[in-house]
Amino acid sequence: MIRSRHYCKASSMFRQILIPTDFSAKLAGPLEMASDLAKKYKSTIHLFHVIEIIPEATFEEFEDFYKKLEKKAQNQMKNIISEYAGKSVLLLHHISYGNRVEEILKFIKQYEIELVIMNSHKAEKKNPLRDWGTISYRVALLSESPVMLVK
Repeated sequence: MIRSRHYCKASSMFRQILIPTDFSAKLAGPLEMASDLAKKYKSTIHLFHVIEIIPEATFEEFEDFYKKLEKKAQNQMKNIISEYAGKSVLLLHHISYGNRVEEILKFIKQYEIELVIMNSHKAEKKNPLRDWGTISYRVALLSESPVMLVK
Protein backbone atom coordinates (compact mmCIF):
# COMPACT_ATOMS: atom_id res chain seq x y z
CA MET A 1 0.00 0.00 0.00
CA ILE A 2 1.33 3.44 -0.92
CA ARG A 3 0.77 6.24 1.57
CA SER A 4 1.49 9.89 1.18
CA ARG A 5 3.28 11.86 3.88
CA HIS A 6 0.08 13.80 4.43
CA TYR A 7 -1.80 10.76 5.71
CA CYS A 8 1.08 9.45 7.80
CA LYS A 9 0.97 12.56 9.98
CA ALA A 10 -2.60 11.95 11.08
CA SER A 11 -1.83 12.61 14.73
CA SER A 12 -1.17 16.29 13.97
CA MET A 13 -4.10 16.74 11.59
CA PHE A 14 -7.31 18.58 12.28
CA ARG A 15 -6.18 20.88 15.07
CA GLN A 16 -8.47 23.59 13.70
CA ILE A 17 -11.93 22.49 12.54
CA LEU A 18 -14.48 24.86 11.05
CA ILE A 19 -18.23 24.38 11.05
CA PRO A 20 -20.08 27.11 9.15
CA THR A 21 -23.67 27.27 10.35
CA ASP A 22 -27.02 28.80 9.54
CA PHE A 23 -28.39 27.32 12.79
CA SER A 24 -30.60 24.80 11.00
CA ALA A 25 -31.40 21.45 12.59
CA LYS A 26 -28.81 19.85 10.30
CA LEU A 27 -26.04 21.34 12.45
CA ALA A 28 -26.17 18.31 14.75
CA GLY A 29 -24.40 16.01 12.25
CA PRO A 30 -21.36 18.21 11.61
CA LEU A 31 -21.11 19.09 15.31
CA GLU A 32 -21.08 15.46 16.34
CA MET A 33 -18.44 14.56 13.75
CA ALA A 34 -16.30 17.55 14.71
CA SER A 35 -16.67 16.73 18.39
CA ASP A 36 -15.46 13.16 17.85
CA LEU A 37 -12.47 14.38 15.84
CA ALA A 38 -11.72 17.13 18.36
CA LYS A 39 -11.55 14.64 21.20
CA LYS A 40 -9.23 12.40 19.19
CA TYR A 41 -6.89 15.13 17.88
CA LYS A 42 -7.32 17.68 20.71
CA SER A 43 -8.72 20.10 18.16
CA THR A 44 -10.41 23.45 18.42
CA ILE A 45 -13.82 23.66 16.78
CA HIS A 46 -14.76 27.03 15.28
CA LEU A 47 -18.49 27.54 14.87
CA PHE A 48 -18.93 30.30 12.27
CA HIS A 49 -22.01 32.20 11.18
CA VAL A 50 -22.09 34.79 8.39
CA ILE A 51 -24.77 37.45 8.31
CA GLU A 52 -25.32 37.99 4.61
CA ILE A 53 -25.37 41.67 3.74
CA ILE A 54 -27.64 43.05 1.08
CA PRO A 55 -25.73 43.64 -2.17
CA GLU A 56 -25.72 47.17 -3.59
CA ALA A 57 -26.58 48.67 -0.18
CA THR A 58 -24.39 50.21 2.47
CA PHE A 59 -24.03 48.54 5.85
CA GLU A 60 -25.33 51.70 7.52
CA GLU A 61 -28.63 51.57 5.61
CA PHE A 62 -29.55 48.31 7.37
CA GLU A 63 -27.32 48.49 10.44
CA ASP A 64 -30.17 48.15 12.97
CA PHE A 65 -31.46 45.09 11.12
CA TYR A 66 -27.98 43.51 10.97
CA LYS A 67 -27.36 44.19 14.67
CA LYS A 68 -30.63 42.41 15.55
CA LEU A 69 -29.52 39.42 13.47
CA GLU A 70 -26.14 39.46 15.21
CA LYS A 71 -27.73 39.52 18.67
CA LYS A 72 -29.96 36.57 17.73
CA ALA A 73 -26.93 34.69 16.33
CA GLN A 74 -24.93 35.36 19.52
CA ASN A 75 -27.74 33.84 21.61
CA GLN A 76 -27.93 30.79 19.36
CA MET A 77 -24.15 30.35 19.57
CA LYS A 78 -24.25 30.54 23.38
CA ASN A 79 -26.97 27.86 23.48
CA ILE A 80 -24.94 25.53 21.26
CA ILE A 81 -21.76 26.06 23.26
CA SER A 82 -23.58 25.43 26.54
CA GLU A 83 -24.72 22.04 25.20
CA TYR A 84 -21.07 21.07 24.72
CA ALA A 85 -19.86 22.30 28.11
CA GLY A 86 -18.08 19.51 29.95
CA LYS A 87 -17.62 17.34 26.86
CA SER A 88 -13.84 17.86 26.61
CA VAL A 89 -14.23 19.92 23.45
CA LEU A 90 -13.04 23.48 22.86
CA LEU A 91 -15.78 25.19 20.87
CA LEU A 92 -15.32 28.84 19.84
CA HIS A 93 -17.88 30.98 18.06
CA HIS A 94 -17.45 33.68 15.44
CA ILE A 95 -19.86 35.93 13.57
CA SER A 96 -19.05 37.90 10.44
CA TYR A 97 -20.84 40.09 7.91
CA GLY A 98 -20.59 39.69 4.15
CA ASN A 99 -20.97 37.13 1.40
CA ARG A 100 -21.14 33.66 2.97
CA VAL A 101 -18.79 31.87 0.60
CA GLU A 102 -16.21 34.66 0.60
CA GLU A 103 -16.29 35.01 4.39
CA ILE A 104 -15.95 31.26 4.94
CA LEU A 105 -12.96 31.11 2.59
CA LYS A 106 -11.33 34.10 4.35
CA PHE A 107 -11.91 32.46 7.73
CA ILE A 108 -10.26 29.23 6.54
CA LYS A 109 -7.09 31.15 5.63
CA GLN A 110 -7.08 33.45 8.65
CA TYR A 111 -7.43 30.67 11.23
CA GLU A 112 -5.42 28.07 9.29
CA ILE A 113 -8.37 25.69 9.29
CA GLU A 114 -7.34 22.10 8.59
CA LEU A 115 -10.83 20.65 8.09
CA VAL A 116 -14.20 22.16 7.22
CA ILE A 117 -17.33 20.19 8.05
CA MET A 118 -20.53 21.47 6.45
CA ASN A 119 -24.13 20.49 5.94
CA SER A 120 -25.03 19.67 2.39
CA HIS A 121 -27.76 17.93 0.50
CA LYS A 122 -27.85 15.05 -1.91
CA ALA A 123 -27.36 16.12 -5.50
CA GLU A 124 -30.11 15.14 -7.88
CA LYS A 125 -28.82 12.40 -10.17
CA LYS A 126 -30.99 13.61 -13.05
CA ASN A 127 -29.65 17.17 -12.83
CA PRO A 128 -26.48 17.26 -10.69
CA LEU A 129 -25.21 20.58 -12.07
CA ARG A 130 -28.21 22.38 -10.62
CA ASP A 131 -26.90 21.84 -7.09
CA TRP A 132 -23.34 23.04 -7.67
CA GLY A 133 -24.23 26.64 -6.89
CA THR A 134 -24.97 25.97 -3.23
CA ILE A 135 -22.77 27.43 -0.51
CA SER A 136 -21.46 24.04 0.60
CA TYR A 137 -20.50 22.92 -2.89
CA ARG A 138 -18.86 26.26 -3.71
CA VAL A 139 -16.81 26.18 -0.49
CA ALA A 140 -15.83 22.56 -1.18
CA LEU A 141 -14.62 23.48 -4.67
CA LEU A 142 -12.79 26.68 -3.70
CA SER A 143 -11.31 25.82 -0.31
CA GLU A 144 -7.62 25.02 -0.02
CA SER A 145 -8.43 22.89 3.05
CA PRO A 146 -10.28 19.57 3.03
CA VAL A 147 -14.07 19.89 3.22
CA MET A 148 -16.36 17.16 4.54
CA LEU A 149 -19.94 17.50 3.32
CA VAL A 150 -22.50 15.89 5.61
CA LYS A 151 -25.66 14.82 3.82
